[in-house]
Order: sequence, then C-alpha cells, then structure tokens
Amino acid sequence: MNPSSPSVSVAEYTARGPYTVGPKEPLGNARRLMEKYGLQDLPVRAGGKLVGLLSARELRLVWTLVHPPPQSLTVEDAMAPDPYTVAPDTPLDEVVRVMAARHVEAAVVLDGGQVFGVFAAEDAMRALADALEGRFARTGHRTRPMAAQPQRPLRGRPTR
Repeated sequence: MNPSSPSVSVAEYTARGPYTVGPKEPLGNARRLMEKYGLQDLPVRAGGKLVGLLSARELRLVWTLVHPPPQSLTVEDAMAPDPYTVAPDTPLDEVVRVMAARHVEAAVVLDGGQVFGVFAAEDAMRALADALEGRFARTGHRTRPMAAQPQRPLRGRPTR
C-alpha cells in the first residue's frame, strides 16, 4: 500500500453475513456449527447486542481440558467477553495495529450496532500479501484491491 494513497477500509477484507450464536447455547452445538462451516470465530449475541466472541482456539482449549464438555457448559463459558469491535469504514492499517497491540486474533465489524462480519488475522495476512504484491491501485477517490479476491466462507449462522 502506498502511504500517500487513501486507506483501505476493514470492510474490504471482512467476510460478510456472519453466523452468530447465543451465550446460553450448549458449547457442543457451537462446536458442531464451527466445524460444519469451517469457522474460526463466532460472534455471540444476546438481546440484539454483541456480548462476546467464541474462537476456535478457546473452544479447543476448553474441549481439551474437559473432554467432552458436559452439556451444562455453554458458549458463555468459553467466549471472550467484550471483543474488539470496529466500524466497516475503519482504516485497515488502524485495525491491524490495534489487533497486534492488544494481541487479539479477530475484530468484530459492527455496522450500526449489527454484526457486519469478522475480520480475522488470516484476512490481515491476505491484505498484507496484496500490498506486498502491489495489487492496490487507485480507482476514483478510494484505494481498492485490483484483483478480485476469493471470498472466505461465511462466519457463523445468519443473524435473525
């Protein structure tokens, strides 16, 4: 990326249409959902608001410690509360710097309080590869990736 060109927004590298899960959902159900769709991060919503983020890493840790977890364990028991959130128009470089400083692997992108998607470390690596390969070019007033990018699978189940 050229530092003098306009910023690329986080939305340009975020998988849209995320699945979500409730905090009281049995942990086994969330695990099956994540495995079925190849999800690494699953936003957790309650009362129409984001309350946490369940990562595959935290799920594996819980699953390893108590295998198999009893049905009494819920998403709430394994999720990270108060995940890092950003707006879709937040500059990508800002999001990546904050993720690195906070040692977090994902940011939940919220648009007007609704889950827009999840920007994960793998998305940051894809953006870095594009930047290193010089695939950013000015189109109009914004900087956009030149080549169409393969879409990642959706994250989580569709929100209601």
